[in-house]
Amino acid sequence: MCGIAGMVLRRGRVAEGDLARMAATLAHRGPEDTGHYVSDSFGIAHTRLAIIDLAGGHQPIFDAGKRYALVANGEIYNYVELRAELEALGARPQSHSDSEVALHGWAHWGRDSLKRLHGMYAFALFDHAQRELWLVRDRLGIKPLYYARLPDRLLFASELKALLPALPSTPAIDPAALAQFLQNQASSGRETIFRGIERVLPGEALRIDAELNIEHVQYWRATDVKPRELTHEQAVEEWEPLFAQVMREHMRADVPYGVFLSGGVDSAVLLAQIKRLHSQPVRTYSIGWSDARQTDELDGAQRIAQLLGSEHQPIRLSSQQVFRRLPRCVWAADDLMRDYACLPTLALAEAAGRDLKVVFSGEGGDEAFAGYGRYRPAWIERRFKSMRYPGSGGFRARGELDSSWARRLFQPVLRDALEQHRAPFVRAWAQTPAEWTDLQRRQYVDLTTNLPDDLLVKADRMLMAFSVEGRVPFLDHRVVEFGLSLPDALKVRKDSGKVFLKRWAESFLPADHLWKHKAGFHVPVGEWLRGDFLAALAQKLPRNAAILEWCRPEAVTALLARQAAKHDATREVWSLMQFAIWHRLFVEGGGSRAVPGAEEDPLAWL
Repeated sequence: MCGIAGMVLRRGRVAEGDLARMAATLAHRGPEDTGHYVSDSFGIAHTRLAIIDLAGGHQPIFDAGKRYALVANGEIYNYVELRAELEALGARPQSHSDSEVALHGWAHWGRDSLKRLHGMYAFALFDHAQRELWLVRDRLGIKPLYYARLPDRLLFASELKALLPALPSTPAIDPAALAQFLQNQASSGRETIFRGIERVLPGEALRIDAELNIEHVQYWRATDVKPRELTHEQAVEEWEPLFAQVMREHMRADVPYGVFLSGGVDSAVLLAQIKRLHSQPVRTYSIGWSDARQTDELDGAQRIAQLLGSEHQPIRLSSQQVFRRLPRCVWAADDLMRDYACLPTLALAEAAGRDLKVVFSGEGGDEAFAGYGRYRPAWIERRFKSMRYPGSGGFRARGELDSSWARRLFQPVLRDALEQHRAPFVRAWAQTPAEWTDLQRRQYVDLTTNLPDDLLVKADRMLMAFSVEGRVPFLDHRVVEFGLSLPDALKVRKDSGKVFLKRWAESFLPADHLWKHKAGFHVPVGEWLRGDFLAALAQKLPRNAAILEWCRPEAVTALLARQAAKHDATREVWSLMQFAIWHRLFVEGGGSRAVPGAEEDPLAWL
């Protein structure tokens, strides 16, 4: 796991100092090594967290003829097989790094090499002969990659915060993206919260020439998956060798690894498979509350850890210990998104980072195998919502803000943008093939919106804030293609989702664990936003620069009074507070403010 950055200038030579400053902003992603390369108007930089080939994996990487130079973030899991194939074709790798196979693969197969890669990755490849730069992101968007095209240059980086110091000024906020944050938890698609900074999309490669022209190449689409008619037994026969190979590839590392054990199905399945394929005990981590009033899943995680013989470390934190991580959490994410689970995930990453560089987690299981309750609405609910909220089959129909507050709180430009918050979901729904079922369409919408722009931002940034690499086997593209293709009847029934995975796992995990109602990890946001803290917040928030620009201060004051009296405006208050902290860090501070400590008073960052 690493960080990458760089630039292409229309005229002139890239200054090495500019690359060094961008790379320094990504030091948390790769604290062990740094490197850069400049060829006139092209420059690339890298920060390294060594996972494979600890001694020989320095980047940038070059081929023997020095035509290509590459910097990469992530892992190419099938590097062993690709290396053997490339050596048979005459390639002579200089290291045992997994990233080097991407370089030699490109040299032999060009852009077709992308279809051969298994893994999570974002890389930049410079071609001296063609004087062009390629930016490539993995199929599901597990690894991030952003870029900004200016009249005189193009910049790219693994995180937004690395782009900001290289821009002539802090870019304006995009009202549509801000509206999506407020209503959907995160903005989705190419556009980010900053106008002019865009995402390389999942499964996409960008070609940038010396004149800053950009060609977009989509090398993988989930919509190419064809529905299949299979029995459960036929599906299991195909699934078992497939997932075993996926796990073998994901377990390749030259450092120890662990598992985030949530108490649910997906992480338990991962631990069971690791135990089957790995002879040594694996470290596992789970998080819960020291205050017994809060709901967590420590007991379920402990049970699975004992059953499978892991070296388990339960982490118990007080409510305030978690809440005071909010400023660091907002800094780590930088791409504005609201997911309460970021806070406990950040605490888990801090604990695991003291012991390990790599952890497995269960992201993607619900999307690939239809685990969410929203995938199986009652017929009448689906019919009603599809009529009232057309364009997405009634899926992702309503925003998260109370409609009356949405009308009152915001300035006109943002209020108008809020009306279009469903656009990413409608757009994704329209991309799905006619032969797909309603369930497959719902899976696809989440796979292309909420997953890359919320859940995977959480998984990548919270872990990388403490230099930990997260591996997510359920988001191997072969697993996603398999899960999408299954008949609905194998995935859901009226009272349960993820049916195929649970039935298959009954042979090695307790049935009562697999089929129990998921209690979840309750984050007590409502308890934080009351009492003395809320009173202090009411004094500061209406006068905050972000609130004054985008909101009506008198309405914000009324919102805070409502929260104090009724405690029913938690989501709205939290959203405004988080936006204000983010604004202080990345707009007022231009990304150059000091990094918040592990635990700090959120009020200090308003």
